[in-house]
Amino acid sequence: MVNAGAMSGSGNLMDFLDEPFPDVGTYEDFHTIDWLREKSRDTDRHRKITSKSKESVWEFIKGLLDAWSGWVVMLLIGLLAGTLAGVIDLAVDWMTDLKEGVCLSAFWYSHEQCCWTSNETTFEDRDKCPLWQKWSELLVNQSEGASAYILNYLMYILWALLFAFLAVSLVRVFAPYACGSGIPELAPPCSCPLLQIKTILSGFIIRGYLGKWTLLIKTVTLVLVVSSGLSLGKEGPLVHVACCCGNFFSSLFSKYSKNEGKRREVLSAAAAAGVSVAFGAPIGGVLFSLEEVSYYFPLKTLWRSFFAALVAAFTLRSINPFGNSRLVLFYVEYHTPWYMAELFPFILLGVFGGLWGTLFIRCNIAWCRRRKTTKLGKYPVLEVIVVTAITAIIAYPNPYTRRSTSELISELFNDCGALESSQLCDYINDPNMTRPVDDIPDRPAGFGVYTAMWQLALALIFKIVITIFTFGMKIPSGLFIPSMAVGAMAGRMVGIGVEQLAYHHHDWIIFRNWCRPGADCVTPGLYAMVGAAACLGGVTRMTVSLVVIMFELTGGLEYIVPLMAAAVTSKWVADAFGKEGIYEAHIHLNGYPFLDVKDEFTHRTLATDVMRPRRGEPPLSVLTQDSMTVEDVETLIKETDYNGFPVVVSRDSERLIGFAQRRELILAIKNARQRQEGIVSNSIMYFTEEPPELPANSPHPLKLRRVLNLSPFTVTDHTPMETVVDIFRKLGLRQCLVTRSGRLLGIITKKDVLRHMAQMANQDPESIMFN
Repeated sequence: MVNAGAMSGSGNLMDFLDEPFPDVGTYEDFHTIDWLREKSRDTDRHRKITSKSKESVWEFIKGLLDAWSGWVVMLLIGLLAGTLAGVIDLAVDWMTDLKEGVCLSAFWYSHEQCCWTSNETTFEDRDKCPLWQKWSELLVNQSEGASAYILNYLMYILWALLFAFLAVSLVRVFAPYACGSGIPELAPPCSCPLLQIKTILSGFIIRGYLGKWTLLIKTVTLVLVVSSGLSLGKEGPLVHVACCCGNFFSSLFSKYSKNEGKRREVLSAAAAAGVSVAFGAPIGGVLFSLEEVSYYFPLKTLWRSFFAALVAAFTLRSINPFGNSRLVLFYVEYHTPWYMAELFPFILLGVFGGLWGTLFIRCNIAWCRRRKTTKLGKYPVLEVIVVTAITAIIAYPNPYTRRSTSELISELFNDCGALESSQLCDYINDPNMTRPVDDIPDRPAGFGVYTAMWQLALALIFKIVITIFTFGMKIPSGLFIPSMAVGAMAGRMVGIGVEQLAYHHHDWIIFRNWCRPGADCVTPGLYAMVGAAACLGGVTRMTVSLVVIMFELTGGLEYIVPLMAAAVTSKWVADAFGKEGIYEAHIHLNGYPFLDVKDEFTHRTLATDVMRPRRGEPPLSVLTQDSMTVEDVETLIKETDYNGFPVVVSRDSERLIGFAQRRELILAIKNARQRQEGIVSNSIMYFTEEPPELPANSPHPLKLRRVLNLSPFTVTDHTPMETVVDIFRKLGLRQCLVTRSGRLLGIITKKDVLRHMAQMANQDPESIMFN
């Protein structure tokens, strides 16, 4: 017997794995990253850079470049996200108007842009100009009458169908990840971009979902989908677009491309930039990323998110896509304060928002489950075409559903000034009024207001129903704008009701102290804004970030209390019927391995109740530290699908040494066969510092200590599962090993924890689909 290290020429060869080799530390698709390991790797990298920076000026400069690379990535993300958002807004504006007509002077002009450039446009007829012609005028030279109406109706439907067909076809053929459904291989049929972003930020690997091709197709199809008139918004998909930008730029820097944990810090900041350009709310975007989508959000990421959101907002403001020097279409300013008596209708709107959120989540999940379990899910193109046709046919006759949802919200939010021409502002004016333009008193409603009320009521019912069936189809789908539209319509109707009640009954005790005759008491647009916040909060369960986003939309501090009251009430009401928001509900429906920090685990089970193997199951597959051959390990890998294997001293003692990842074992063996002579199937593999003693004629042993995690997280078999769940949540573990007095008993994976939690909640534990 001789020491293997003394064999001629073998020492250096055996230790070749002490140097990094390609793909070590990477993860397979649809697997979860190890947050602790990624953090440790980044710490080692930073320590190495710090020590090298003292060796030379060049190394010092490289250290500075590494330190500033994060800010450079944030700058690039903000610039590209803001630019793409501006292009999308301009394209949507033009293509939405294209369904109704075309500009003769320049076909790429929207209706508003076309009339801006016309010298024949008057203030009274500012929506009409000779340069803009409806399709009936262009094709048959008629602007009025039944035939013109029918022709415009048909053209509206045809354009909507064309846009929707192009969108779903592009997604299906070129980039399945660009749709709201997420993972094409396993085809969860109903989902949304924010759901996948939230899952990815929790540590799940979905390769291709944030790729360059997905970014391109997502941008194009997002324009088509929103322009088609479907009850969807672009705000959620804009977060996906921004995260694609973040993933692209992070791949240019090894600091982020080689560390999945650091990459997710960039993606968290990119999500903030996406919300910043979607709502024109940089601070709200940062809070949204922190509250709603991010899993790991250190202080450093907070500052960088703020910078990315700032740059994105500045870029969008420079493009000025809406022509109003604002970041969003529905920016408003109110001139009347709110009064304490109005808190009651504000809270009622919060109750409505909570009930709407509960109704939508339950109905949409039921529909998506049906789509998932029946033949309906096999025909996504047909489903999109049918829903688009129904939407266009019903939407056209009603002016409040015909226009784009963003324009609708803008009109509902607006305060009625002297220059407004909307039906919602058709009040009976006092000819003797001499008030300033911004201080118009409450007036009795005219015929136009009553007409608008029943049209809004029909539009509200239509939006509620059609959004349930639209959200989750195989196209880019956002839920923010449709939810806000539902709340804005309900809020505007409540606001008009309160306004007329205060006008006709100003002597009632509730109005007497604050609403005198001839005063501007009630602002219906404020009620629309509060209703929008309430419905969005009821669906998503957002609170702080929601209030800040809505506050940034209005630009006034004094409306924070109504928004807070509505948001909190909607959350309380919705939580009374179920704790899950729409994203958490879809995560559970699709079986993603997402361990939500909001979930509570109060059951009195122990680690031994959850660990594998259980009674009656085969023993745990393990590696020994110095007695298995390469062939033994390759056979074990081939016959099992485990992500890793515990390493023990021997099968008899089962004293734990460490943990080796499956992927890294495969890569290590592959590289050893290519780069080291003498490695054959019966070569001994060892994980110790010194090689084992082997016969003189034995083949070269293979040292794999570098791929061994010497400090795997362990718990005892009597650790309460409540503690285990908290450990998985707060440390982002993939697995932890269960021991008793240093002896290995079993293993608990993240999937085991999720299945146990589902079982304890009387849900199907097999619904957790991914490893």
